[in-house]
Amino acid sequence: MFSQLREDIASIIQRDPAARNAWDVVTCYPGFQAILMHRWANWCWKRGLKWLARFISHLARVLTGIEIHPGATIGRRVFIDHGFGVVIGETAEVGDDCTIYQGVTLGGTSLTRGAKRHPTLESGVIVGAGAKVLGGFTVGQGAKIGSNSVVLKPVPAGCTAVGNPAHIIRKETASADSGSAQLFAAYGVTQSIDDPVAKVLHKLIDHAVSQQEQIEKLTALIEQAGIRCEEMPACEKLNIDQINSLVD
Repeated sequence: MFSQLREDIASIIQRDPAARNAWDVVTCYPGFQAILMHRWANWCWKRGLKWLARFISHLARVLTGIEIHPGATIGRRVFIDHGFGVVIGETAEVGDDCTIYQGVTLGGTSLTRGAKRHPTLESGVIVGAGAKVLGGFTVGQGAKIGSNSVVLKPVPAGCTAVGNPAHIIRKETASADSGSAQLFAAYGVTQSIDDPVAKVLHKLIDHAVSQQEQIEKLTALIEQAGIRCEEMPACEKLNIDQINSLVD
């Protein structure tokens, strides 16, 4: 138990620059306190002391603002940062080294008793503030869930899910700067991340402008050949910079 506590404290100090020392973490970090109380509750739950387990979970929610069902599985070095409003359901599984921010829900979409109703987070997953991960699917190792995203389907390992409903951004190929890929991405997103919907819209805009230019060239060639075309009402040309700025 003490080995796990030391691991938890060290991982929090490593991931949160605001954590000054172990005493700060033990006394002032509700995420640490909630996970500690969850271990007590989970111990009781597995030994058939269901009411006592639920009561310990209830006390943890009152004291920390974090609700973890005593039946949930929480791995080692899990960090719930800030934590207020976090809800983790009964059949949820949170792997080692995961980071969960405030307002996150690991919830279910089914009322079937005894079924796997809540998500599984594999090791190293980051779930940004306000995100909702709903269903009995798996979020792969090292994946990131952007803040306020609503995830309703599996997320492959190393990918990022953003939006409502969430869109999957595939992991980019490794760049020459391999160290940058290892940087911790707080709240599941970085400044360099691209919205997948915006990327598609930019490509459609570029394609429309390209077609417009080709049509103008074809029209000019037809007129040079002496073929008269029916005149169409004049329309304003697409302003690619203006449209792209609206998408961004």
